Amino acid sequence: MKGKINALGRWVPDEINGHPVLPYQGVGQYIPAGRRAAPPVVSCANYPQDGNKVVSNLRQALERAGIRDGMTISTHHHFRDGDKVGNILFDTIADMGIRDIRWFPSASFPCHAPIIKHLERGVVHHIEGSMNGPLGEFCTRGKMKGQGVLRSHGGRYRAVQDGDVHIDIAVIAAPTADPFGNANALYGKSVCGSLMFALADSQYADKVIIVTDNLVRFPCIPWQIQGNYVDWVVVMDEIGDPSKIISGTTKITRSPARLLIAELTARFIKETGIMRDGFSFQAGAGGTSLAFVVYLKEMMKEAGVKAGWVRGGSTKYLVELLEEGLTGAILDGQTFDLDGIRSMRENPNHVWTSPFTSYSYHGKGHFASMVDVVVLGATEVDVDFNANVVTHSDGMLLHGIGGWQDCLFSECTILAVPSFRDRIPVIVDKVTTLTGPSELIDVVVTEKGIAINPRRKDLLEALKGSTLPIRPIGEIKEEVERICGGPPAPPKVDNDRVVAAIQWVDGTVIDVVNMKVD
Repeated sequence: MKGKINALGRWVPDEINGHPVLPYQGVGQYIPAGRRAAPPVVSCANYPQDGNKVVSNLRQALERAGIRDGMTISTHHHFRDGDKVGNILFDTIADMGIRDIRWFPSASFPCHAPIIKHLERGVVHHIEGSMNGPLGEFCTRGKMKGQGVLRSHGGRYRAVQDGDVHIDIAVIAAPTADPFGNANALYGKSVCGSLMFALADSQYADKVIIVTDNLVRFPCIPWQIQGNYVDWVVVMDEIGDPSKIISGTTKITRSPARLLIAELTARFIKETGIMRDGFSFQAGAGGTSLAFVVYLKEMMKEAGVKAGWVRGGSTKYLVELLEEGLTGAILDGQTFDLDGIRSMRENPNHVWTSPFTSYSYHGKGHFASMVDVVVLGATEVDVDFNANVVTHSDGMLLHGIGGWQDCLFSECTILAVPSFRDRIPVIVDKVTTLTGPSELIDVVVTEKGIAINPRRKDLLEALKGSTLPIRPIGEIKEEVERICGGPPAPPKVDNDRVVAAIQWVDGTVIDVVNMKVD
């Protein structure tokens, strides 16, 4: 396979799935030209004048959409591991005798494991979207007919708006919709808060199908998806499992080591002066991130500091900041618990945002670069501060990118990670899969100490005299290797078989995943 070395020294192929590859050129170095993609021109004369777009079932909607072999079908992931539409969709497509579909989800989850049979039988050719769990393993084993393509949330929106990915049919699962196709995720038995990861799909796809289990009279207010983009509406008994849609079991970590990481992260933000009136921050919904928000909240209250705004995924801990007057607004990409959904529904200062406004790198600015500090995780970090979030040290693709790459554009990016997991060091000489470049990663916080990227001389200067355990990243790595018995073994992969490409936010390829062998 022919290829090139990109700006980070990683080999990338000349083609993925028959399409030419642009190698990663550096942050801000690839400047595109041309015009954005556009959906086809349509006429109101072809749609019901009474506004009723409801059809009998999903098969009828797909038939009317003109589904055929080789099309691109998109879905969204706001239901996370509780989605019930994706499996029904591909069972229906298989029953129709359709083959070689490119599935373009905003993410897939373990609940989508049944789609493996459709990959094996050729109904689905390949997946271009984050693959969590069984589908990622299936891809890594080289069993997918085509090659996977992983993009960030912003990178996915960019790919659609730039015309890199043309969606033939978008299938949007909506907790509430009206017969015209207006839809939201704030009401109904399957609430999930937002539908904004399906916004590009609704705007650019040739045909758009809304699937709902809560059909209401027109108008469905508020509408997160506008009915003017929608072709047909399908009603099902159940589109999602609320116990898995809503991360109601999300809890603060009880691990002493991870609580220490959370506390050190909050102290770092306070002692560097990032925590000040009007500052902004973003954190995830994992156990360490939740603990970090709790620690930071107490420090803000003690110092009399209020944030100007915070970025979600929202949890009850961010909602508490808003309701206690400790932040002016939540700008939310998705919600992770019932409190987040309630707040989004009731509070005008809790606003749903799309990947375009939040993250799309080919826009006239985005919110991500305006965030003062973001706290993220990673599967691996190397001594040069490059990071990996998609594979483990054994080379297995088990995670998606999500908004992780997009968030790196914050003024200060912190990776809050344990120094090892299951006796496997997290800090390594060279990450297995390079997902984020070192120039955008400023700090690594572990229970063994805090490493600051030498590029950030301002942060090092701000912490002179601090009692925080500031240490060189290589020193932390060596200590952990003594505990774990050495560095992790190199992954066993076939370097001649590329199974997936990792895109950077601008559409260039930053790294690839090779087929894992035993």
